[in-house]
Amino acid sequence: MAGKDQIVGALIFVACLLIAVGYIVVLVFPQVLAGPLNLSESDVRFWAVATVVLLAFLAIMFIGAWIGWTMATTPPPKPIEEIEKELEKEKEKSEETETSGEGA
Repeated sequence: MAGKDQIVGALIFVACLLIAVGYIVVLVFPQVLAGPLNLSESDVRFWAVATVVLLAFLAIMFIGAWIGWTMATTPPPKPIEEIEKELEKEKEKSEETETSGEGA
């Protein structure tokens, strides 16, 4: 039996494939939509391309906004000097416990 992730992946694959085929059909045979929508074939082609360009633009803007939000809300990391000092202190403590443990 397929896992939940595999089923979701298969559904995404099928949906993307159907959308791609439908898009190609609309661009190559615009009369499929021109008649029912009372548009010219060039209008159908224009809106097919314009819709994809708009969605791609919005996706890129969403990703940019997400990156900006993440950068704005994430606290800055500790300076390297501070991390090095902490590591040195831990190393000294471990050396002290080793030397005190040998004498016992």
